Amino acid sequence: MSEQSPVYSISAAQSALSDEQSGRTRRYLISMGIRTACVLGAIVTPGWPRWVLIAGAVILPYLAVVIANGGRPRSQHAAVETVNITYDRALPAGPTIISSPAQGDRSTRPD
Repeated sequence: MSEQSPVYSISAAQSALSDEQSGRTRRYLISMGIRTACVLGAIVTPGWPRWVLIAGAVILPYLAVVIANGGRPRSQHAAVETVNITYDRALPAGPTIISSPAQGDRSTRPD
């Protein structure tokens, strides 16, 4: 019995969705932490640096959302790699023994 079916290589699989979402969340929280620092810095900083910090506080939320929702990165593999596996019996069929019914043994028939 020889049957071939494609088996997909794990190297062609994409990363887990939960791993990707945790990376997006981490990048978003870092951006929002920088924005918070810009707002607090704009409150205590005098002069022209205040305007730079305010601009950063206004622009960072937009950039954080665009970066966080950028989508899944493309797979490095253009095509799915397959491996063909042939299924064979583990052991060859053994000899068939037929005994006479008079001895009280069950007889086996060849397949």
